[in-house]
Amino acid sequence: MRNGRPVALEEEEWEKVISLRTKEFDPGMPPPFRLAEIRAAIPKHCWVKNPWRSISYVGRDVAIVFGLVAAAAYINSWVVWPLYWAAQGTMFWALFVLGHDCGHGSFSDCHKLNSVVGHLLHSSILVPYHGWRISHRTHHQNHGNVDKDESWHPLSESVYRSLDTTTRKLRFTFPFPMLAFPLYLWTRSPGKSGSHFNPESDLFGQNDKIDVITSTACWMAMAALLAGLTLIIGPLQMLKFYAIPYLIFVMWLDFVTYLHHHGHDEKLPWYRGKEWSYLRGGLTTLDRDYGWINNIHHDIGTHVIHHLFPQIPHYHLIEATKAAKPVLGKYYREPEESAPLPFHLLGILLKSLRRDHYVRDTGDVLYYEKDSE
Repeated sequence: MRNGRPVALEEEEWEKVISLRTKEFDPGMPPPFRLAEIRAAIPKHCWVKNPWRSISYVGRDVAIVFGLVAAAAYINSWVVWPLYWAAQGTMFWALFVLGHDCGHGSFSDCHKLNSVVGHLLHSSILVPYHGWRISHRTHHQNHGNVDKDESWHPLSESVYRSLDTTTRKLRFTFPFPMLAFPLYLWTRSPGKSGSHFNPESDLFGQNDKIDVITSTACWMAMAALLAGLTLIIGPLQMLKFYAIPYLIFVMWLDFVTYLHHHGHDEKLPWYRGKEWSYLRGGLTTLDRDYGWINNIHHDIGTHVIHHLFPQIPHYHLIEATKAAKPVLGKYYREPEESAPLPFHLLGILLKSLRRDHYVRDTGDVLYYEKDSE
């Protein structure tokens, strides 16, 4: 006996403490906290949406877009055009992110304002606002779920093996995966069917049909406007002013969304069946640092808290993340600090494309596996 307590019991408890301290962290284990605990750690003002502030970001981005067009048209030099394409493609991506916020309702508390602004922004870059909004909502509701997630989810081994060689090569060979978004809008991901333009698609419920038709009509109006402008200014000018920046935007979108769910040094789990939960799925997402681009694309790289609480406006995400990190502990992975331009992420992308190919057809806690062939 020591201080009235059995020595053997003390030694047993001490061994447990040592075991807990030395045990390797397993990201696939259920976290020791609940979603409500993360929510409670986030300051209340982080949940407040300021529509005037949101609109100011739209005004800023639209002004930059038209300013870039005016500058490129005035200078009209092949030295300047590549700079214009990179800058304008990045601004198209920024417009998409603001429309994305409208879709989540984090732009404002006014549904009509969100819908009008979302349609204007997304239609201008050939994205069907409601069609994408609804499928993206499915992605958030099922993040980390192999069978139900909507975008950049792993292929099961059987689906992977069923792909023809060309499709398999294109999916995992840079830069082709970075051009996937338009194809995804029309046909979804391998193993799934439907279209973001078709109200009868199994992406949508009965109550979504009018919304999908509206967004498809807006998309068609924008396509018609671009066709008319092409007749006026000519195909080459349309290619320079719009088409190439559009492709840069698509690459940004695929690049960013892929890296939010792939490429961590320690492979992160995916789930199916009873092992999946909204919290566990959300904790497999990743924050990324994009250097100077962070402010331009509205801190979309601050992604973990956004995935768990998509109602938080983008301008509060950094503060909300800082407040939540003590609760998240090791389930939060600090992003690698970026140089002014995030070229370091290109290496992470290429590494992931070489090793993250499929998950097994069976099992409920899964990790990407590499096709050795």
